[in-house]
Amino acid sequence: MNWALTAAGFGVGIIVGLTGMGGGALMTPVLVIFFNIPPLAAVSSDLVASAVMKPVGSLVHIKRGRVDWNLVRWLCVGSVPAAFCGVLVTKAIGGNQLQKTVQVALGIALLLAVVGLVARAYLRMRDHSRRRRAAAAGGVADAPAPAQHAISRVKVRPIPTVIVGAVGGLIVGMTSVGSGSLIIVALLALYPMLRTNDLVGTDLVQAVPLVASAALGHLLYGEFQFNVTTSLLLGCIPGVFLGAQVSARAQGGFVRRALAIVLLASSLKLLYASNTQLVIGVAAAVVLGPLVWAWLRTRNGLPALGRAERAPRAAETVADPTPVGT
Repeated sequence: MNWALTAAGFGVGIIVGLTGMGGGALMTPVLVIFFNIPPLAAVSSDLVASAVMKPVGSLVHIKRGRVDWNLVRWLCVGSVPAAFCGVLVTKAIGGNQLQKTVQVALGIALLLAVVGLVARAYLRMRDHSRRRRAAAAGGVADAPAPAQHAISRVKVRPIPTVIVGAVGGLIVGMTSVGSGSLIIVALLALYPMLRTNDLVGTDLVQAVPLVASAALGHLLYGEFQFNVTTSLLLGCIPGVFLGAQVSARAQGGFVRRALAIVLLASSLKLLYASNTQLVIGVAAAVVLGPLVWAWLRTRNGLPALGRAERAPRAAETVADPTPVGT
């Protein structure tokens, strides 16, 4: 048993419980960079651990009626077979080139995950701005629907939805990243009328068979390491639970910003950036990020230096214990 891995899993689990995403996008590069685990072995072990924990978060959203099952079905049509094929693609490359390809694919996926974090935060800010304008105009902000009937139904577009699932599944099968951070961003663009919290629940449920398919492929053809997965599970399960409990009471804006910086640094490192390039990239994000964000807030009628957007209403404050592999 590697207790350092357990401690890392615990820390990542807390972040996942607080932010609702970032498991695979954070844990896999941690395994590669800090524990010198080969990329394919890190992806395999991370996905198997995720397959054990995914149903926990899904049950929370199913119980609260936050799942569009029709959307889930069409996503799974594309994602489940594509996730399994992602494992076969990595094996077909073979040799040292396999590890390099997985590492580069993981770095690209992490960059997309950073975009996903920023996009979600921006959409939350716009929603907050809209509610403030409605209140100032004498209107009434959207009231939360009853927990069991809160899903905002949309007309599913089968072909684009299957394509989103297939592309996301392929990336998840190769890198373990994307079941939450990448697919949900694509769905936000495809179904802008679907409320974000409903979309999170739908995405989390479709991710269960997606990750299970990818995990099965890695068990059969990957480089699954039982001791790594066991160490991760011992830390991630209590970490996710603790983070989920704290998320209902604490402000997660700072954690999300820190997560975005960590993901950016990890992606640059995996993409063979030099130390100088890494420092410049992270420093630019730290300095320019808040300035750009302040400008976006003013464009949406909010104070430039105001506090982060208020947490979702009580009916929407669902601890999203998205497990590792998100």
